[in-house]
Amino acid sequence: MRPGPRFTAGLAGLVGLFLVWEAASRTGLVPGYYLRPPSVVLPTLVRLLGDAGFLRAVIATVLATLIAVALSILIAVPAGLLLGSVSWVRRAMMTVVEFLRPIPAVALIPLALLTFGTGPDTKIVLATFAGLWPVLFNTMYALDELDPLHVQTARAFGVGRLGVLTRVALPSAAPFVLTGVRLTFAMALAVVVSVELFSGGTIGLGQLVLEASAGASQMDVVLAGTVLAGVIGYAANSGLEKLNDRLFGWNTRGGGR
Repeated sequence: MRPGPRFTAGLAGLVGLFLVWEAASRTGLVPGYYLRPPSVVLPTLVRLLGDAGFLRAVIATVLATLIAVALSILIAVPAGLLLGSVSWVRRAMMTVVEFLRPIPAVALIPLALLTFGTGPDTKIVLATFAGLWPVLFNTMYALDELDPLHVQTARAFGVGRLGVLTRVALPSAAPFVLTGVRLTFAMALAVVVSVELFSGGTIGLGQLVLEASAGASQMDVVLAGTVLAGVIGYAANSGLEKLNDRLFGWNTRGGGR
């Protein structure tokens, strides 16, 4: 199968970024001692991928992120359906939602560490908190676009409120929910790595970056971990985008993104 134009354009953009990075480091535009060039960072990343301890840390980070995303979906989808379909609940709760949503999850790290300790619970809870909002709002506002005729038809056939939510509203909102999940994964990954960086005792990619940053001679390791986090986020987004095209191609076909 030949790569499509989107893949080719994306690859060209990535190569361009690495070339600019290489030139900036090699020419002294930025301190090359700290910003190691890709020609050094990428071989370091390949070497680290053969290290069992590094792989365990990466798996710990990815697993915590996946758990947080799953919890965000389990909480946010029912909450979004409720807020999007019951007007008085929406009026009563939106002030609370809009108060909590702007709070940065990283600002809650000290409180979470005191409450949950330095184990994986801390990063999972904070990542879940950060990841709730894209799924919640995408679900809630998707219901605002629901065709009333579909609801009326379902009710004409004797479908109750719960049936309308699960058999009409949720399928209609599903493409928007999946878009929210794509945003949630990126946010959850960033929070998980941040907690690992700040807490120090939590095994994961962030902890390895923190330990490597203690010595300036290991900046290639720091940047290798950073690049790998970007690769993980890109791979997850691409996979979810392909899933969206497979499941809901009818929703984007003809209009583009």
